[in-house]
Amino acid sequence: MGFFEKLKAGLQKTKNALFGRVHDLFISMRKVDEDLLDELEEILITSDVGVETTEKIIAKLRKTIQENRITESEDAYNALKKIIGEMIEDGKPLDLSSKPSVILVIGVNGVGKTTSIAKIANYLKGQGKKVILAAADTFRAAAIDQLGIWADRIGVDMIKHEEGSDPASVVFDAAAAAKARGADVLIIDTAGRLHNKKNLMDELSKINRVVGRELPDSSRETLLVLDATTGQNAVIQAKEFSNTAEITGLVLTKLDGTAKGGIVISVKDELGIPVKFIGVGEKADDMQPFIAADFINALFE
Repeated sequence: MGFFEKLKAGLQKTKNALFGRVHDLFISMRKVDEDLLDELEEILITSDVGVETTEKIIAKLRKTIQENRITESEDAYNALKKIIGEMIEDGKPLDLSSKPSVILVIGVNGVGKTTSIAKIANYLKGQGKKVILAAADTFRAAAIDQLGIWADRIGVDMIKHEEGSDPASVVFDAAAAAKARGADVLIIDTAGRLHNKKNLMDELSKINRVVGRELPDSSRETLLVLDATTGQNAVIQAKEFSNTAEITGLVLTKLDGTAKGGIVISVKDELGIPVKFIGVGEKADDMQPFIAADFINALFE
C-alpha cells in the first residue's frame, strides 16, 4: 500500500465526521444560499476547524459565490475544496542544505515526539541520508530507551548519556559525532515538559547555543510535534510554543486515530507555520512529508 492509500485510510474518521457531512450537505441543499453557509459553518466549527478559521472559509466562499454567480451546489462544493486547499498550501521542504543539517524536535510528553523522530529518521535514511540521533531528553529514562530501540530498529546511530545528564552535553557529543562520522542530518530529541515552564525554554536556548557554536554553518529546523487527537488544544499548544521558540514546521501525529483532522486547516491558518510531516499509523514508514494536494484529495474524493 502506497502512502496516499495509507493517508486515505488514515483520514477516514475525519472524512466521515467532517467532509462526509459537508458532502452530504451540498447534495441535500441544492440551493446555494445563506442557509447552506450557516449549516456549513456549524459543521466546520464542530469538527475542530476552529471558529476563526471557519469564519475565514465562509467569508471567502460567500465572496466566491457572489463574484462568480454560483447557483449550483456542486460548483460551490468545488469552490470550497479550492479555498481549503489554498489555505493549507505546501510549506517549504526541510532545509537540509548543509552537512550536517540539524533538526531540533520539541513537544510535550505524550504527543508521539520520540516515535516521530524515529520515523522522520527512517524517512531520511530512505532518501539516502546518514542520520544520527541525539537523545537529549535526559529527564526520562524511558525516552532514552525508546529512542534507542527505534534507532536499532531502523539502523541509525544514536548518542546518549545517562538519565539526568545535562542535555546540552549530549548535544555537544552528538555534534562531534555528526562531524566525525560524516552525518548528513543530526536529529535532536528534547525534554517534553510543559511548554510554559521557564526551565524548559532555558534548556532549549542552551541546546541552540551549543549547536550554533559546534555546528555554526549548519542549516536548522525546529519541528513541533502535535497530537492531532487533541484537536484545538493542539493549536493552543502550538501558539504557546511559538511564543518561545522559532518553529519552522509542525509534525502532526495520530491523524489515523481521530476525527479531528480539521486542525490541519486551522493550525496552518492561525499560526502561519507549515505542516511538514504527518503520521497515519504505527509503522516506521507511516510518517511522510505533508503534501497539501494529497491531503485535500484524500478528504474530498
